Amino acid sequence: MQNFTSFADAGDYKALLAKALEIKQNPYGYQHIGKNKTVGLIFFNPSLRTRLSSVKAAYNLGAQAWVLNAGADSWTLEMADGAVMNGGTQEHIKEAIAVMSQYCDVLGVRTFPTLKDREEDYNEVVFKKIMQYATVPVVSLESATLHPLQSFADLITVAEHKQKERVKVVLTWAPHVRALPQCVPNSFADWFSEIDWVDFVITHPEGYELDPKFTKGARIEYDQQKALEGADFVQAKNWSSYQNYGQVISNDPSWMLTPEHMAGTNDAKFLHCLPVRRNVEVSDAILDSPNSLVIQEAGNRVFSMQTVLHELLK
Repeated sequence: MQNFTSFADAGDYKALLAKALEIKQNPYGYQHIGKNKTVGLIFFNPSLRTRLSSVKAAYNLGAQAWVLNAGADSWTLEMADGAVMNGGTQEHIKEAIAVMSQYCDVLGVRTFPTLKDREEDYNEVVFKKIMQYATVPVVSLESATLHPLQSFADLITVAEHKQKERVKVVLTWAPHVRALPQCVPNSFADWFSEIDWVDFVITHPEGYELDPKFTKGARIEYDQQKALEGADFVQAKNWSSYQNYGQVISNDPSWMLTPEHMAGTNDAKFLHCLPVRRNVEVSDAILDSPNSLVIQEAGNRVFSMQTVLHELLK
């Protein structure tokens, strides 16, 4: 593993998953890997789980960690090549990332899409600039299109709680009060489409189709209730339109998950990346039920990151 930005970087996912489950059983067993090493974390947008789990993962490995909120804790960064910097930006991304690379052994980066220019977002312009100027391995803490650490944590959670060899996993769109990016669902599809013991279904209203390059191994079902039939795991998430980029084309409240929706499942476990809008995306009754795994799922963010850091630092 040279960097970690998508499922492709996982390599042999079965081996990576096995390592994660091993590390979870003995989280302090590899502190020699991180000894005298530093993990740098730069955030271009807010975070709770990603920030805290990444720091915890570094500490578990015996490494140090620093965190920088770009533009708040640092100079305002200029992204454009050839820019005449006579405006509000004080430091160019070229120098900033090159300098930060000298201060760490692995650099975790969280960026976010504009939801205005699909070509720029899906070409990962900002993230690719950072990777270009970094001289150490880069870990995606979320990018304009993907959130691989979340999806890896989801996989760990499903693997821990599945009760049969082959399971049905459903990703369902949920309503929201804002237009949200496609990073989490793209990434969930990127991973679960490739897991050979998963029957993977995506359900959403028409017009919310994701980029086909991420959903190529999934079955798309527009009837939510039909999609949920027999499901063993259900992941709910909102996203805005990919085709009408960044737009909320429908916000049908009937898509909010309730016990009635889950009645046709195989007593399915519930997943959500958090934060979640209660009684907008999913009802209290689902989140507070014994079948909700959202807290365990968040806990596994430590071990997805710790496993990735282990692979990059070893």
